[in-house]
Amino acid sequence: MTNIYNTDLDQNPANYQPLTPLTFLERAASTFPNHTAIIHGSLRRTYAEFYARARKLASVLAQNGISTGDTVSVMLANTPAMLEAHYGVPMTGAVLHSMNTRLDAAVIAFQLDHSECKLLITDREFSPTIKEALKLCTVKPHVIDYDDPEYDGDGELLGDVEYELFISLGNPNFPWKMPENEWDAISLNYTSGTTGNPKGVVYHHRGASLLAQGNALTASMPKHSVYLWTLPMFHCNGWCFPWTLSAIVGTHVCLRAVRQKAMWDAIADNKVTHMCGAPIVMSTLISAADEDKRELETQVEFFTAAAPPPEAVLAAMKDEGFNVTHLYGLTECYGPAVVNDWNLDWDALDSAGQAAMKARQGVRYSALEALDVKDPETMQSVPRDGETIGEVMMQGNVVMKGYLKNPDATQEVFAGGWFHTGDLGVMHEDGYIQLKDRSKDIIISGGENISSIEVEDALYKHPAIAAAAVVAKEDEKWGETPCAFIELADGKDAPSAEDLDQWCRSHLAAFKIPKTYVFEDLPKTSTGKIQKFVLRERAKEV
Repeated sequence: MTNIYNTDLDQNPANYQPLTPLTFLERAASTFPNHTAIIHGSLRRTYAEFYARARKLASVLAQNGISTGDTVSVMLANTPAMLEAHYGVPMTGAVLHSMNTRLDAAVIAFQLDHSECKLLITDREFSPTIKEALKLCTVKPHVIDYDDPEYDGDGELLGDVEYELFISLGNPNFPWKMPENEWDAISLNYTSGTTGNPKGVVYHHRGASLLAQGNALTASMPKHSVYLWTLPMFHCNGWCFPWTLSAIVGTHVCLRAVRQKAMWDAIADNKVTHMCGAPIVMSTLISAADEDKRELETQVEFFTAAAPPPEAVLAAMKDEGFNVTHLYGLTECYGPAVVNDWNLDWDALDSAGQAAMKARQGVRYSALEALDVKDPETMQSVPRDGETIGEVMMQGNVVMKGYLKNPDATQEVFAGGWFHTGDLGVMHEDGYIQLKDRSKDIIISGGENISSIEVEDALYKHPAIAAAAVVAKEDEKWGETPCAFIELADGKDAPSAEDLDQWCRSHLAAFKIPKTYVFEDLPKTSTGKIQKFVLRERAKEV
């Protein structure tokens, strides 16, 4: 039978345009041209200026041969140039490749070669590493230096032109490209590569547009919100917030580095309403000296991913004027796509009960079509009992296109029509998921599965412990036993192993108690995540 609603009702330019976050900036500039878009030190730029500069960047990139499908790499801090790159690069049809500023030269060289980089914009601060990487890589990209006035450190200029001069040659009215297809790539982000070379995660315009809007809905961000950049923009394109802020005509407050006084001053002086970051950002904020803290006029919404914040940190943040919301996601889903949406009924719970609720990862973003916990072998959903462990899986438009030049890994991670996160978790009766471990982090002791996260949660409750990470340690009798690496709170002495055993016994089953305790600073990534692969190696030595 003919579907009458498809007859002579075709897509055409009047009724169909590919989704892209690039149009958010055009609308913001045309609707609120004089609204402050970017604050960076003493610099203030309006949306009209932001849009003109992004178009000038796109124009001069095109003049230098950059076009559809080319890769433009950037090694930049949270600066205006990084924001401009998020628009100017894809405005040419090219793909933005943002590099982690903490990477070593060998990994950078790999990424430049793997992505076939044509042009590189690099901050003077990172020139020693970039200089070495350019010697190691095969590609020979055109190098543009960014000499940020807010940076007063050392570093040589490596290219033949500085960024401001480079974009001054561009046209502020450049007729930039809409994507031919919303499935076209907009950006490239590499995984951490803890086992072998990192994988290149490809985002498309459609997903970036949807997650950018999903951020605003999830964070309840009203028009003209003020956002402080404590989350690195190189991390999953800043969770797509460089595009979100244009959608709500908000203000970006740039910050080169996470420093206590600088954060407090930026929040108070600019009346910041929203910010994101790893748990380490919260610890940095609340541990600031009293003279560096500032009185906040309004509550600041703080969104954090990685491990659930300890109860003590949540309480301290609340006392300082921050409301913390826990998110969950991966590079492969544009950053966070799951939120611990707070249920007002939970307000009646005591502090321990509320902390237990906040420890869960939550429910899907509106931009994610499906979220489930499944048995990876049968692909059947696990019971909603909060106990049966399965693998967290996703479906939706905010899941990556796939891994660049890696069809086998792409096929494996999309097996059965779902994105396999590699995270193990449970599904609660109310539909909220809770992580129990990465599949590679689960500890199998005497045939019993031990969740390292559960053991860490127990240790975090100890008043002398600021941070804890638990990994498997080989054991002749049990196969594996938990090994706990512990970072002490300021001014606290290390508890004895006997004291910790007794503490854990009151929170855990006996077989889950760590057999080994190690007190030392925990290795972390630039985004604050604890590097368990490093600790697994350390566990072999202790």
